[in-house]
Amino acid sequence: MNFDFADESPKLMMLLWGLVAFVAVVGGLLLLLDVVPSWFARRREAQLIAASASGAPLPRRTKPREGLFALFFLLPTVLLLIVGLVVPAIRTTLLSFMDGNSQNWVGLDNYVWMFTENSIVRVLLNTLVWVLLVPLVATAIGLLYAVMVDRARFEALAKSLIFMPMAISFVGASIIWKFVYAYRGDEQEQIGLLNQIVVSLGGEPKQWLLDSPLNTLLLIVIMVWIQAGFAMVVLSAAIKAIPADIVEAARLDGVSPWQMFWQITLPSIRPALIVVVVTLSIATLKVFDIVRTSTNGNYDTSVIANEMYNQAFRYGQNGQGSALAVFLFVLVIPIVIYQIRNLRQQREG
Repeated sequence: MNFDFADESPKLMMLLWGLVAFVAVVGGLLLLLDVVPSWFARRREAQLIAASASGAPLPRRTKPREGLFALFFLLPTVLLLIVGLVVPAIRTTLLSFMDGNSQNWVGLDNYVWMFTENSIVRVLLNTLVWVLLVPLVATAIGLLYAVMVDRARFEALAKSLIFMPMAISFVGASIIWKFVYAYRGDEQEQIGLLNQIVVSLGGEPKQWLLDSPLNTLLLIVIMVWIQAGFAMVVLSAAIKAIPADIVEAARLDGVSPWQMFWQITLPSIRPALIVVVVTLSIATLKVFDIVRTSTNGNYDTSVIANEMYNQAFRYGQNGQGSALAVFLFVLVIPIVIYQIRNLRQQREG
């Protein structure tokens, strides 16, 4: 094996400069954190010695400059946010007002295209279906799981099995479900679980992922299967946090299990429900892996994140891809604002 130093030297130099920059930044921060407190301590000691020698009253002890110390800790995070989030967001917004080659300004043409092109309108409608169904269905199933396994005999084992899909990547889960939806010809033995069930019941196998809008609903099933375990864990913890005296008082009043759920359990876990729905809504808006792996966005299954990738990196339309990215970002903002206000109200309450 021959090593060509000339070809590898640029990479080595980039790695070297990266290491130097890392050492400089981290070392500089550590040095400041060591030097600045020491300087304040020496200054304070000198003031005390001078005041003691002159007989003057001792200077009042000042509070440490916490803001300065906090700045040292926050500076790396702020720099990373600026470089990795703020600058790309600004650049993407500017590109959304330019043509596909990012050379000429086209104004709002890319946004007009987004809402007038039939294929993109279909993408927006698919995304809407995802956002409406996934958080509600996944939260409902997770709540059902949480109530059913609460204080059950094999609660830990049941929760582990239900939560297990969360340990699988979206790509891995999509591949698993592609086998479930797999199709072979009428004369061949079906390897897909769904088609095998249909055949065993006397039906005809079909290519499930080719029929719209059924294929979108089948992809949503994958997302629900993954996220229901997350909803179950959060809601189960909220159920266990309900004060025992409230539960006992309700039981002494003769409340039925159904009334217990609607009048005690559900109102008590409302904050956790909001957190789950908001988290799943944001995750659903950004869904990409499932659609990309299962259908590649074909057969009317594409969503905003997948179409954004196609326009920017497959079709070379940077302006249209950037417009989709900006629109996706705008959709996430109200959900984030609502969650922040909700958390603030809980803290104040």
